[in-house]
Amino acid sequence: MGNATILVIDDELHIRQFLRAAFEFEGFTVQEARDAEEGIRSATLKPPDLIILDLGLPDRDGSSIIERLRSWSNIPIIVLTVRSREREKVRLLELGADDYVVKPFGIGELIARARAALRPRVVPAANDPVVRVGPLEINLATRFGTIDGKRLVLGPKEYQVLQILAQHAGKVVTRQQIMKQVWGGSHLDDTHYLRIVVRNLRRKIELDPTRPRILLTELGVGYRLAP
Repeated sequence: MGNATILVIDDELHIRQFLRAAFEFEGFTVQEARDAEEGIRSATLKPPDLIILDLGLPDRDGSSIIERLRSWSNIPIIVLTVRSREREKVRLLELGADDYVVKPFGIGELIARARAALRPRVVPAANDPVVRVGPLEINLATRFGTIDGKRLVLGPKEYQVLQILAQHAGKVVTRQQIMKQVWGGSHLDDTHYLRIVVRNLRRKIELDPTRPRILLTELGVGYRLAP
C-alpha cells in the first residue's frame, strides 16, 4: 500500500504541496491536478490508486467529477469539503465517493482514511468464508461470529447489519443503504430500527458501548467499522 499512487485534485497550491509532502513522507507517490479538467485527464491517462478530490474547484463542482469518474472507474475517491451538512455528505456517498473529510482536517485522519480506502474490500476467498475486522470475526457460511475469540449471539437483523458493515470495513455505509438492504425500500425512513440494532450490537462487541471503538457513528450519515 505504501507504493500506491494518489491523485490530489485541488486548486489551492499550498494544500497540494502540504498533501504531497505528507503522503510522500508515508511512502506514497503523489500526482497533482489544479482543476477538474486536468484531474479527469490525469485520472484517464494515468489512473491512480486513490483520488483525493476538493469539491470547490474553479471550473466545475467536484460532485460532477465523481459522477463522471464513476461512469467508467471504481478508483476510490475521498472528498475534501467545507460542506458539513448531513444531506450533502449522504449525497456525495450515494454519488460514488468512498469517504469524505471536512475542512479543516487533521492530516493523520486523512492518511488513515486513505489507507482504509486503499485496503481491498473485506471479501473472503471462496475457501475462506470468514471476514476478519480487528478482534471481530464473522463466518458468512455459518452466520457465526466471535469477538476476541468469544462467541457472539446475534439476532437476524444484528447479523445482517454487522455483515454489511464488515464487508465495507473502514468505509462509511449510509443509513439509507443499510435500511434498504436489511429492512427493504419501504422502510427507509424508519431509521429508529437501525439505531436499536446498532445499540444492541455495541453492547455485544464493544468494551464500553458508550465509547465505541469498533462500530463507529458518522453523525447524521451512517456507520463504519473501524478497520
